[in-house]
Amino acid sequence: MNPISGTSSKEGIPDLIRTHLDQGLFDYEVLMTQRAGHAVELASGARDRGVDVVVAVGGDGTVNEVARSLVHSQTALGIIPCGSGNGLARHLMLPMNAAKAISVINRCEIHELDYGVINGHPFFYTCGMGFDAFVSMKFAEAGKRGLITYVENVLREGLKYEPETYVIEDENGKVRHKAFLISCANASQYGNNAYIAPQASMSDGWLDVIIMEPFDVLEAPQISIEMFNKTLNKSSKIKTFKSKKLHIHRKADGVIHFDGDPVIADADVDIELKEKGIRVVVNPDADKSLRKPNRVQSAAAYLFNEINVVREDITKQTRHIQALSKVLQRKLNL
Repeated sequence: MNPISGTSSKEGIPDLIRTHLDQGLFDYEVLMTQRAGHAVELASGARDRGVDVVVAVGGDGTVNEVARSLVHSQTALGIIPCGSGNGLARHLMLPMNAAKAISVINRCEIHELDYGVINGHPFFYTCGMGFDAFVSMKFAEAGKRGLITYVENVLREGLKYEPETYVIEDENGKVRHKAFLISCANASQYGNNAYIAPQASMSDGWLDVIIMEPFDVLEAPQISIEMFNKTLNKSSKIKTFKSKKLHIHRKADGVIHFDGDPVIADADVDIELKEKGIRVVVNPDADKSLRKPNRVQSAAAYLFNEINVVREDITKQTRHIQALSKVLQRKLNL
């Protein structure tokens, strides 16, 4: 348990575990983390002792530390989500209520799921570079947690962020893209139900690669709505493909993120999927259809894109008229 993760107190969690955990099925102990990286040590020790399940009680950072200690072992990862984003837990459709999350652990349905590695760092829901990694760094530097802090950073930094040019090489060849961000998703969302890859699956053997092209200030609200409506993949500003392994080159060293954790990396970035590399306690009652947009959300995405097409067409026509006007002015001046 990470006692300082997220924005709420964990003081009552041990009592909830004592009350709701099936002690006829499990012997258990609760260990508190004392510093960054301590969960890695605790989870590795439990794995080496042959513990069946290690439950991460905390946010995405705690979950990543525990999970990366358990890959390619028989020890399963459980989650009681107590963070500010809870990206992996939300993708797995685990209850955000601690007592209900404990009831999922009691049923102990375990699946073998995929995970990814970016420049040697394991990730379990998303990794990437560009604006999302930049904001992750600002978020880490802010010293405060929570959705409000994250949104403040997005709004403050978003309009002045300069897209970069990336060379992406995978199984199908090499392409160059100017992009606002590049995200590789093993799961569907960043957290807080912001769906960067609505179609992503942790059991299909593929990473969903999302390239967000540069956009203007008028398009920003549309992209934000599509992310929360699970329709970002329908946006004209989004290019997606699936890959198992890719190499990305950018012009200089810079920040990347793995499960929202920022780190400075070289100009060359390598990302790879590891199939069925981690055992995870899942929610047997999860309704996967809820990850898909409903008809209203799909209709809104269609309308947004039609409006965008019309707006782009008007912009092109306006530029064409302006160019003709300049030509006519030059001829008249002659």
